[in-house]
Amino acid sequence: MMGHAGMAATAVRHLRAAGAPTAVEPLPRPALRAVQEDERAPVDPAEFRRVLGHFPSGVTLVTTLDDTGPTGFACQSFASLSLDPPLVAFMVARTSTTWPRIAAAGTFCVNVLGAGQGPLCRAFAVSGADKFAGVDWTPAPATGAPRLVGVPAWIDCAITAVHTGGDHLIVVGRVEALGAEEEDGEPLLFHRGRFGRFSDG
Repeated sequence: MMGHAGMAATAVRHLRAAGAPTAVEPLPRPALRAVQEDERAPVDPAEFRRVLGHFPSGVTLVTTLDDTGPTGFACQSFASLSLDPPLVAFMVARTSTTWPRIAAAGTFCVNVLGAGQGPLCRAFAVSGADKFAGVDWTPAPATGAPRLVGVPAWIDCAITAVHTGGDHLIVVGRVEALGAEEEDGEPLLFHRGRFGRFSDG
């Protein structure tokens, strides 16, 4: 895998070939301060969750494979990030017990769930359970992370960066392989605390 120095050199060569300036004036750092104990959050957490719940999202299962076996978790906070290079991102709670295993493996597979896979998502949302009990999977071609059988699409990735985001971490992965099994299949949607699907009405 290319190191940071190699990636930087490649980026500079690309910019030069495109005629873009390679020296960029750095932006000023924002003023940072610690939150005081007597300060209240600007919004109530329950209200934050209620309002943001109006934004529908797809549902994925992020999986990995380490020395102890397969593991994964249900994830709504997934998005494509960059086309060139091909990057995706997902957000994971700092308290996640699955994240340390994904971080140690350095790889993951995003399994995009279809409309009828709500029960599979619920199984992966349970902490401490054997999430792979009765679940068929095959190793993703580039990393070996679990690619679940029957999902409409999958994205096989290597971790390239992790950023802090409050009580969550923002994980960036470079796409090494991907595929879609059902071009016309409907996605599993999550909206206001419930699973749903597209309707023609």
